[in-house]
Amino acid sequence: MAKVNVYLTFNGQCEAAFNFYKSVFGGEFDGLYRFRDMPDAGFPIPEAIRDQVMHVGLPVSGDTALYGSDSFDDGTGHQLVQGNNVTICVNSQSADESRRIFEALSVNGTVRMPLAETFWSPLYGLVCDQFGIEWMVNYEPLQED
Repeated sequence: MAKVNVYLTFNGQCEAAFNFYKSVFGGEFDGLYRFRDMPDAGFPIPEAIRDQVMHVGLPVSGDTALYGSDSFDDGTGHQLVQGNNVTICVNSQSADESRRIFEALSVNGTVRMPLAETFWSPLYGLVCDQFGIEWMVNYEPLQED
């Protein structure tokens, strides 16, 4: 079954915001990655943002987390403004479920990043649905112990 979490996007304040949220909710980050940590992205990472946050996760409970990143113009045409800086992140434990959800959300919507393999996930995609809601679909296979 898929889990749904909130993904917050900032203009350079992500680390400060998440340190604040950590003080509110407690716990530890389950990862904090900077743009400089990315393998070859296929497009240039501007020097000015290399130390900004590419992704951070803060577990809030066993089933929920806050995710976040800083934003930059990545060529998708999406401009960050207050009000569109919240994205719903669907984490699925099945590739088929990820494909089904992504395809359904894409109907009459705009695919911002096709569902494809990334360095953090076997399948990840970004879509703006027909109602203007931004969605991330991320396949998280179960880890074998």
